[in-house]
Amino acid sequence: MSKLDQAKMLMRVKKIQKELEKQIIRIEKGDGAVAVEISGEQKIKKIHINPDFVDLDDITQLERWIEDAVKEAIQESQRLAAEKMQPMMGALGSLGL
Repeated sequence: MSKLDQAKMLMRVKKIQKELEKQIIRIEKGDGAVAVEISGEQKIKKIHINPDFVDLDDITQLERWIEDAVKEAIQESQRLAAEKMQPMMGALGSLGL
């Protein structure tokens, strides 16, 4: 692969990274009690807890909802990143990566 091809590929990767940075994934648990927003770069942007749906006598349930929402948000952001990077994988293989 020529230096020019490598430079073009690097530019495409940076473009994809910017797209992922702007992409926000929202996952809700507990019928809206907990919402997690995460970017396509796997950076948590916001965690929202709706107090109307939270039983303060059952904090364990709230913790589970938060944990489940964060796990699912990370998985979804990983899936999104893989989907966006899929077209690049063949070219990266030719670079020995």
